[in-house]
Amino acid sequence: MLNSRSRTFQTRIAVATESFPRPIGTRRRFSALLAATGLGVYLLLIIGATTSLTDAAAACTTWPTCHAPTDPLNQTQLAIAWGHRLAAVIVGLLVAATVVAAVLGDVSRRVRGAILAGGVLYVVQVGVGAATAVFGPAAITPGLHLGLGVAVFTAVVLALAWDLESSTGQADDAIDSPEPLEETPAAADRTLPSSGLARVRLTAYAYFKMMKPRLMWLLCLVAAAGMALAAGPALDAATIVATLGGGVLAIGASGTFNHVLERDVDQKMSRTADRPLANDLIPVNHALVFGGLLTVASLGVFLTINALAAALGLAAIMFYSVVYTLLLKPNTVQNTVLGGLAGALPALIGWAAVTNEIGLPALALAGVIFLWTPAHFYNLALAYKDDYARGGFPMMPVVRGETETRKHIVYYIAATLVSTVVLAWLTDLGALYAATVAIFGGLFLWAAIVLHFEQTERAAFRSFHASNAFLGAVLVAIVVDALVL
Repeated sequence: MLNSRSRTFQTRIAVATESFPRPIGTRRRFSALLAATGLGVYLLLIIGATTSLTDAAAACTTWPTCHAPTDPLNQTQLAIAWGHRLAAVIVGLLVAATVVAAVLGDVSRRVRGAILAGGVLYVVQVGVGAATAVFGPAAITPGLHLGLGVAVFTAVVLALAWDLESSTGQADDAIDSPEPLEETPAAADRTLPSSGLARVRLTAYAYFKMMKPRLMWLLCLVAAAGMALAAGPALDAATIVATLGGGVLAIGASGTFNHVLERDVDQKMSRTADRPLANDLIPVNHALVFGGLLTVASLGVFLTINALAAALGLAAIMFYSVVYTLLLKPNTVQNTVLGGLAGALPALIGWAAVTNEIGLPALALAGVIFLWTPAHFYNLALAYKDDYARGGFPMMPVVRGETETRKHIVYYIAATLVSTVVLAWLTDLGALYAATVAIFGGLFLWAAIVLHFEQTERAAFRSFHASNAFLGAVLVAIVVDALVL
């Protein structure tokens, strides 16, 4: 379905006349300008947070230029302050170009209003920054400068999402009736290997598959980032092994229970029809025992660290297995959003494993994962829209359509990027983290924009993989930044 609609939109875009002043010209270039402006504002937020954390503003008490400090030790801070000023100039030019294109170009009233609001707020933010430099931070309400930056970023992203919706979307593209699934051979008709060793391998792989190993690497990285933020270079190997070991077992238990509870629905969906319980390769009672053993083992490992880590591990298993699988996924279109809590809990587990408490940076990291989840999973929901409809799951593309889903991907990418700024503001993460979130965040946002124009399964998977790359790179940067730099 995505492929059939793609040609229509590509043709419409290809024959479109120039609706914007040169050198912008086309709608796609205007979308690129909006995206570049949004990323520029976002990068400025990251640099601003770094300037605040390093107290670099103290090295430059004049405006708009900076005078060289007499203390050589302040040269690094001066470089950061100059970088902030130069970035503000470049982003200001992008904002101005976007405002001109919106005023003279063919855009909707709400898109133009959002861009004009962002332009006005940017001017106000520059004024607040100048007052902060000249009169000192004490003269300005704490957080006002950063808050204005977030408001500008929000306005630009809203304009981008609304413009993409109007130029590439359809009024009603929710699914009515999915294409029927091709019949698969019944379990009784399948031929099992005649060799005993081959059967053992097949069964062992089936149990391994129930543990959802594809989820493990990313969730373990989340826990590792939580540990790294909490301990820094003092993180010891025993805590790492116990936390990640308990986490792998907890993920395996959650995945196993999910396979048990969705075994009937899995038979209706092409992407899950070959799961071990869907094709009766493993008896249900055996799977339940296996999941129970993994749960007990996970709690046992977590208890070697502390009781809080064990409690959070049990909460993660229960939330994914019961709350998400039984209550959220089959009953609400917000299942993906609320289900993000399951992926966010490893951040709290990692922090608690080190400190035996839940700290503010851990909550900020969990917030990044929570907001990233819809931006990530909605791409998969687009690619498997018919599959989810056959399974009876009210995923966003099924209930509200592809256009609404693509718009929400942009919304949640923006929210995720803002949350990474909050994390930087609360921690000592430095240049490596800032560069990583800026580069991979830009790639993620660009993949989502391309998805609006192409509207193919390939584009959906490209955006899906870009989201994985973004989070994986950010988590690695956090670990390296916290442990090494």
